[in-house]
Order: sequence, then C-alpha cells, then structure tokens
Amino acid sequence: MSRVWDIPVHDSTRVRDVRVAAEAAGARAGLDPHRIAVASLVATELATNLVKHADGGRIVINLVERPAADRPVPSVQLVSLDHGPGITDVEAALRDGHTTATTSLGAGLGTCRRISSDFDLHSVRGRGTVAIARIDRTPAARHAVPESGPRVGGVNISLAQAEYSGDAWSWVRNRKLLTLMLADGLGHGAKAAQASGAAVEELRRSEHLPPMEILRHLNTALRPTRGAAVAIAQLDLDTDQLRFAGIGNIGARLHTGGDWQALVSHPGIVGSHFPATVPQRQLAWRPDSMLVLHSDGLPSRWTPPGDPGLAHHDPAVVAAAILRDASSAARPVRDDTSVAVLAPDSRTRAHDRRS
Repeated sequence: MSRVWDIPVHDSTRVRDVRVAAEAAGARAGLDPHRIAVASLVATELATNLVKHADGGRIVINLVERPAADRPVPSVQLVSLDHGPGITDVEAALRDGHTTATTSLGAGLGTCRRISSDFDLHSVRGRGTVAIARIDRTPAARHAVPESGPRVGGVNISLAQAEYSGDAWSWVRNRKLLTLMLADGLGHGAKAAQASGAAVEELRRSEHLPPMEILRHLNTALRPTRGAAVAIAQLDLDTDQLRFAGIGNIGARLHTGGDWQALVSHPGIVGSHFPATVPQRQLAWRPDSMLVLHSDGLPSRWTPPGDPGLAHHDPAVVAAAILRDASSAARPVRDDTSVAVLAPDSRTRAHDRRS
C-alpha cells in the first residue's frame, strides 16, 4: 500500500517531524543505519531551507523504486515544495558546503546532492522551488552516469495528510517494453490503498502484455477489493510507439512537438464495472515527448508547465511542480493526488540543451 508522509513545514518545530518521518521511511525501505542517517540529514536540510528561505512549504515522503535501474531498487523519495521567492543562483546553491543561513546545519544542498542516490532541483524566481532526493542502499557515485532510455518518476500525496493514499503509481520494464501505471482506488484510506496496491502487484505479473490485456488481468485481481480507476501507458522502445488504455477517471496528457493532447480513459471501474471493450490508442513517441498521468485529485484543468527548462529535470520534479502549481492554500487538493511522468532519455535532453 502507498504509505505517505506529508508534513507541512512553516516553522522550525516541524523540522524534527520531517527527520523522524525520513527515518521511519528508511526503515520501511530496508536501508541500513548509515543510509537511514543520510535520509535523515537530507530531509532535515530540506525542511530547514523551507523555514529559512521560503517562508515555509511542505515535505512529502514516498517509498518508490529508483527509476534508473531495470531491476527496481527500493528508495526513500523526499520532495520539498514551496511557493517562496525562488533561488537566485541555483548553481551556487548546489555547490558543496554553500549556505546563506547562519543557523543552517552546514550541510547545504550541494552535500545533499552528493550523498543522495538521486538529487534534482528546479527553482523559478517568484514562483518557488521543487527539490527531490532519493536515498537507497547505493551512494550516488555508483550510478552518477544516467542510464539510457526514457525515465519515469512521480509524487503521491494523500488527502488531509492521511497515513495511506488510495492512489499508487508504478512502472515495469520487460525487455523493450516500458510500462507505466497509475491506479486510483475507490474512496480513501487503507481500503482504497489495498485496491491500488493489488494493481501494482498484478502489473509485475503482467508486464509482458499489451495495456488492454493488462487491464483485463487487473480486473480479475481487483475483484476482492473496492476496485480502482487505472490507466496504462506502454512504450515500445524498439518502434518508439506509445500505447495507452485507461478505465475510470485517470487524466493523461501527452506533450509532443510543443503541443499537449489529452488521452481519454474509458468509463468504468477495474474490478467492478469493467467495460465490454477497452479502446487502446497508439501514438508516436518522439525525442521531445513527455507523458503525464494523474488521478482526479489534480484539477482537470491544470495548466501544463510553462517553463521549457522544467522538462530537462527528473520526472519526479516535473510531477511535483505540476502538483504544486495546481493547488494552493486557497485551492487545496480534495482527494488523494498522484502525478506520474514518463519523460525522454536524459541524454537526449542534455543534447538539446547544448544545441
């Protein structure tokens, strides 16, 4: 089930809560004491920065599988979100040991980047900052060079800081097929999480099948549960073709050639009211393509990212920025909310930036 730690950080008293949550998440992920201490340090530094530099924000902690590996590696993902003033000089802020606050821990964002397994940050003056860190059993130096191929990432937030989210996203890779799934269990809480968790488990057994067949297998697996809305996106890495099929209220948008187009799911409930036919769309996947899947906790009319530089970042940063910008204190999320992103090869993006 999707365990979520969502901690609002508006004063220094919440920094300890973030540290304790990171340690609990590290234990759940099976990290050793040293890597748990790393997660604790990074979480504390991110929370401290929210208080000192952004007038507050939130830290969201998810248990994810590191997307840079064919064989999933359990990771603690720390996401820092704020609507603060942004960082004037990001490169300087990411230098090891750099700090602008006399009461800082002295670690700095540069140290966080060095000791995390994955780290990325996106900041826009006047709009705020999103930072993500993933900590698993392997230090960053072991996989500093990104692997080839499309990347996946996401963020999951539960309604009202509940312990479990009824949403879940996951990905699997079977030879030349990369499959991304987002499931939204009906309702909220542990029973909804049970449904989406069952979808994740079945996906791992059905990864070799096309999306519409995966949905049929999910329908059988989810019958003992409340059921869920589910969307499946599958990328064939040999043919650069994207196949999409969804049932229920899962949003999907594909960015290609500077335009966004909606991919519509079919009405129904996986595990309960399964439709007689499941339409499947097939589209070309191009070097600039990016796919966003989201549950209905995100407003249906969310605005796609306007900053072209955001697409160069870790997909989890993209997902977090979309989620942050779609909600505010005046417009809070009203459901469990997940955003999952399938992005192009990071080396292709790096080449685009140099061109």
